[in-house]
Amino acid sequence: MVKKPEYFIVEASALPEVFLKVVEAKRMLSTGGASTVNEATQKLGISRSAFYKYRDAVRPFQNMMGGRIITFQFLLHDKKGLLSELLMILADRRVNVQTINSIMPSDGAAVVTISADTSDLTVSLDELLREVSRHSGVIKAEVLAG
Repeated sequence: MVKKPEYFIVEASALPEVFLKVVEAKRMLSTGGASTVNEATQKLGISRSAFYKYRDAVRPFQNMMGGRIITFQFLLHDKKGLLSELLMILADRRVNVQTINSIMPSDGAAVVTISADTSDLTVSLDELLREVSRHSGVIKAEVLAG
């Protein structure tokens, strides 16, 4: 029987220093502050074994829960520049696009799926969908998940 993981929210000052350093090492690796685990762990003064032991178990709370990841699905006319215009609308509303997937257009339309962090969204989700739906070339706009 596989044991289900259990999670706790703990104030950072109560954590052992190694946990905080593992989180910092992961940040350094993802942002280019270090190019290898060895480099990151040496800079922070922790062992590579400690990094590997805890890397999947600790992460900052805002990375785990703070952002609101929404998956949108759009049906768009196959029109030059339309996806770019759609992305500008999202950017103007402070939506941080994470992934874009598009299916090859057929019958003059394409399905585009966008996963995005909407934690800094400047309008309501409904208002954003209405704005996108009103845009010329957008056939359908909906939230798939989030």
